Amino acid sequence: MEWRGRRQSDNVEDVRGQGGGFGMPGGGGRFRIPIGGGAGGGGLSGIIILVVLFFALRACGIDPIQVLTGGGGSFAPGQMTEETNGNQPAASDEMKQFVSTVLAETEDTWSGIFKAEGETYTDPKLVLFSGQVRSACGFASAASGPFYCPNDQKVYLDTAFFDQLSRQFGASGDFAQAYVIAHEIGHHVQNLTGVLPKFNEMRQSMSEAEANQMSVRVELQADCFAGVWGHYTAQKGILEKGDPEEALNAAQQIGDDTLQKRMQGYVVPESFNHGTSQQRQTWFARGFNSGKLSDCDTFNNPV
Repeated sequence: MEWRGRRQSDNVEDVRGQGGGFGMPGGGGRFRIPIGGGAGGGGLSGIIILVVLFFALRACGIDPIQVLTGGGGSFAPGQMTEETNGNQPAASDEMKQFVSTVLAETEDTWSGIFKAEGETYTDPKLVLFSGQVRSACGFASAASGPFYCPNDQKVYLDTAFFDQLSRQFGASGDFAQAYVIAHEIGHHVQNLTGVLPKFNEMRQSMSEAEANQMSVRVELQADCFAGVWGHYTAQKGILEKGDPEEALNAAQQIGDDTLQKRMQGYVVPESFNHGTSQQRQTWFARGFNSGKLSDCDTFNNPV
């Protein structure tokens, strides 16, 4: 990914080395992108209508823990267990520049898509932390993996996660890292379009099985939204050969079935809350290939 020399977002808060930060509300951003057909075929309003119809047909919700983290991160809590602690050195300035650039690219893309729908995109903040952090959704450690908190509209990221993603899970490359960020921004889009608030509203009436099923749908939609972002990023000509494959490999490595096999030697499908490797790859690829939000309806389409 040819990210150097591009605009960097001002919406990055660096609290690394401060023993945990406290989230503060944030927003703001701009840029023009070639929208093309990406916002058509249903768009933002279509996503909201589809979700409302789905809930009218099925009184399901999502795990409250997942709601507190905006539907979860790229890894479910407790799955990041190796060498993620506050003793790790802070990420380099280059890493901060990379994260800031990727965040800026998501701002540009989603601002353009929302504008095409007659809506205004509110930029999230991205908090870089080391070891542990306190958000408006509560306390979290690096072991939780990256996550989005809808209460303060912030993405939280310990960049040591990227080292582990490469070393332990075999998902290296800058676009694999960009995919992780774009996935969490996908949760922010879900929050702005009413998906996450609806889940929060319905959570009291769900069973554990329904919660897991709905969590999978939320996570897969965030993967698809990450693909939509990748679609427009590719149109800018800044992706390099092999970048899409890096993202697909990352999706493969962090699927629930693959993680469970690696961690415990067997899989428990009833406990899946992010989706299988195949599902995560499929939905990212769907968004990447079409760039259409209407192709990200994980609530009414088979997953």
